[in-house]
This record gives sequence, C-alpha cells and structure tokens, in this order.
Amino acid sequence: MEVFHGEGAELLVQAVLALETPAECRAFLEDLMTGREIQDCSQRILVAKMLGQKQVYNAITAATGASTATISRVNRCCSYGAGGYQLILERLEKNEEQEKQG
Repeated sequence: MEVFHGEGAELLVQAVLALETPAECRAFLEDLMTGREIQDCSQRILVAKMLGQKQVYNAITAATGASTATISRVNRCCSYGAGGYQLILERLEKNEEQEKQG
C-alpha cells in the first residue's frame, strides 16, 4: 500500500529533506508531532536497532518499554518493509564509525 501520495505527503518528504541540522530537525518534529508521537517513533527506531543487533524480545521490552506487539510490527517492517529502517540504521552506523575515526 502506497501511503506517500498526495500533495501533503510530498510536502512532508520535501520538508524532511530540507532540514540541515539536528536543531532544525528537533524543532520541526516538535512542531509537527505530539510528544507521544515523538516517543513512539523514537521507541520504534531503537527497537529496530536492537533487532538488528539480534537482541531478544524480552531484552528489547526491558530496555525500551515496547510491547511485544510493537516489537513484532517493527520486526515485520525490518524484514518485509520498504527498507527504510535498514537504510537509516546502516547510515547511522557508518556515520558513527566515521566520527570515531575522525
């Protein structure tokens, strides 16, 4: 199912691409989403990272507070989704390695 269709969705994608600094990103997300939505998205990316590290559901739940249903949903996206989690986690890992070397 294609969820990114229409003018608003395209505007959202372009807005994210236009962000240049962590501060700009934080300000945009704070204005765009509720605190709960930010927490939920933050939790999901952390769950994806931990799944990529081959951590078990119990450890992920203990560390993040995520339900097994949330972990399962993120796991499905990591395995069968559009590849967004994998792409961003690989880039973040690459950036972290470059910072350690630099």
